[in-house]
Amino acid sequence: MNIEHTYANYVDDKSAAEIQALEKETGTRIMAYATPSVAAELSSEQLKKIEKLERKLCVRLVSYKTH
Repeated sequence: MNIEHTYANYVDDKSAAEIQALEKETGTRIMAYATPSVAAELSSEQLKKIEKLERKLCVRLVSYKTH
């Protein structure tokens, strides 16, 4: 993933790397939003990991399946 900092300047390189690591672990794409969104269908364990990272980064993360 290549973070476009013009549009997402609140996510630094370290934060982007953490999101990418979670993407690899869950096999999904995860997007950071500043506003609330609807979560994808994930296991309870996967959802807890996403929520933990949301709290750490102070963002909303949305996960969706890749094609």
